[in-house]
Amino acid sequence: MKKVYSLRDVEEMIRRGEDLKAIPGDAILTPSARDLLREQIDHPRPATPLRSAQAPLPTDVRPSPPARPQTSKSPRAELDAFFNSPYCHDLKQQMCEVGHRLWQREYVDGNGGNIAIRVGEDLALCTPTLVSKGSLKPEDMCLVDFEGAQLCGTKKRTSEILMHLQMMKRQPLDVASVHCHPPYATAFAVAGVEPPTCMIPEYEVFCAVAIAPYRTPGSPEMGRLVADLVDKHNTILMANHGVVAWSHNSVEEAYWRIEIIEAYCRTLTVAVQLGKPLNTFTPGQLQDLLKIKQNLGFVDPRYGLKECELCNNDEWRPGVTCQIPARETMLGLDPEAEELVQAVTDQIVARLKND
Repeated sequence: MKKVYSLRDVEEMIRRGEDLKAIPGDAILTPSARDLLREQIDHPRPATPLRSAQAPLPTDVRPSPPARPQTSKSPRAELDAFFNSPYCHDLKQQMCEVGHRLWQREYVDGNGGNIAIRVGEDLALCTPTLVSKGSLKPEDMCLVDFEGAQLCGTKKRTSEILMHLQMMKRQPLDVASVHCHPPYATAFAVAGVEPPTCMIPEYEVFCAVAIAPYRTPGSPEMGRLVADLVDKHNTILMANHGVVAWSHNSVEEAYWRIEIIEAYCRTLTVAVQLGKPLNTFTPGQLQDLLKIKQNLGFVDPRYGLKECELCNNDEWRPGVTCQIPARETMLGLDPEAEELVQAVTDQIVARLKND
């Protein structure tokens, strides 16, 4: 039986410094694993050093949150114990794993990008400032309150934590968020163009995208402009900056949204170079996807819209062939009603001439 290699399998080989040529020629690669393999062959990056910390635990054996929830008002000793508990340690490991994947996929450079997870009514874990996501360790993480004050951790918290916290305040479902700078999606943000809709199912189901105006990264105003969008959008393009995505399930799901929007923007960039108009879904096909999305509990501003309002690609310059019928056909105008309107119009014109 042919072996299947997932994205995580290839990432683990890179991290261990293994030769990617050892992958059998007849092996089956998932699309994301194939992309990473090609990127690594074209632009090889050094392996991430192996960590002494264990990988995140499987979902079904992860530590449960403490029976007594902590808040920013809890005694310092209790906060320290919570911060160093198995529950928080596992979340820190998940953040490290996501950070390493961001770096491996070249979604971040230098010390860019940041990650946050809600761990209490007004508490969040976050990544530190000035640390590459490719070398994150659990002991690097910070605990902050919802005003951004650091409560635990030896390294200084990320300067952009205020944005994550404002998102969590505005959107109670937000349990984790990831911010980074994937090049294709960021290109759309720099151009100020929302990616067109109605083209690829995964993008429609998992992402609901909007653009936030540019403000200085880390400023309260930047956080407010992003937070204003999270009630109906889970993936925000930050103009001239990057992307931030949130999830009501896990930090990994927030990361998935980053992968999906980057792959989508990359695909569109390639597709328009083929010199053909880009086709879209039919209204019924898109409605089916939105039903799936709603059943998964994901937000989207298009729920309840009429079919003629679902695909709005006015900003997409290279051209889109919309599968929605012409407005006259959709409205189903009654020929008799049209005849009556024409007769009344003729009478009004005749009177005006006589006057």
